[in-house]
Amino acid sequence: MILLVEDNPADLRLTQEVLRMAAFPHQLMVARDGEQALHMLHRRSGYEEGLLPDLILLDLNLPRLDGREVLREIKNDSQLRRIPVMVLSTSKAERDVQACYDAHANCYVAKPVDLMEFTRLIELVRDFWFGVVRLSTRPSD
Repeated sequence: MILLVEDNPADLRLTQEVLRMAAFPHQLMVARDGEQALHMLHRRSGYEEGLLPDLILLDLNLPRLDGREVLREIKNDSQLRRIPVMVLSTSKAERDVQACYDAHANCYVAKPVDLMEFTRLIELVRDFWFGVVRLSTRPSD
């Protein structure tokens, strides 16, 4: 399962379509702001029955709660910190890259503007995170 945290409707539709085209074999959950993402991850406020994702695709510039704050909360929570977080942002600013790695992001990727490049990125995410990497199957203690 993948949690996509994205507020831009166009980027959300594009990501959903590319995931479908890439035959990505995982269920997709969508949070449209940082606060909703944390409710989903902490299984509260209507998300009590939800499952934890295997991977989080996190935009930085989100309403209600910034992606940087979401990342810090995830990585400071013993139940969530093992979930890989891939920051997927339009920002190429070095300060954003450094801040995300300082907060223990697993990787930082600038969103490609070209459809073919974005499709290739999603295929690489699929192949790496769900083909090469061995993900933990249980939460931290």
